[in-house]
Amino acid sequence: MQTEPEFPGAATADTARADAIEVIQRELTAFARRARGRAAELHPELSLVASSILDLVIERDGCLASELAGHFHLDKSTMSRQVATLERLGYLEREVDPANRRNHILHATPEGRRVATAAARTRAAAFEERLRDWDDADIARMADYLVRYNATDE
Repeated sequence: MQTEPEFPGAATADTARADAIEVIQRELTAFARRARGRAAELHPELSLVASSILDLVIERDGCLASELAGHFHLDKSTMSRQVATLERLGYLEREVDPANRRNHILHATPEGRRVATAAARTRAAAFEERLRDWDDADIARMADYLVRYNATDE
């Protein structure tokens, strides 16, 4: 014998929420896969992680590798490899931290800034193209939702 839910509509609302969360997860995963693929198109040696690191170093006008590792939730060895790649490509350079001479502050080189600017232009054009049929209100809502979603991680 089947019993009715204690609150009519509760099972439906719970199922709808679970289904929506599953769609969000699937779509964000697809978004991340496309982003990784696009990073390779921008520069064959520059992974999405390396590109993101370069962007953050530029945004912060320099920072420590340990700060980058914390921001991206990466272990120090992974960050070290990414930074080494960016240095080898000539996109990052180290400067001794005057506050603690054992640390090095990472800065983007002029070439790193040039590559990051070119990649940002390409990404912006791709987003413009993808969102060209969206109205301004939908774009603003999506931007607000993404900011809200990402803010929960900080």
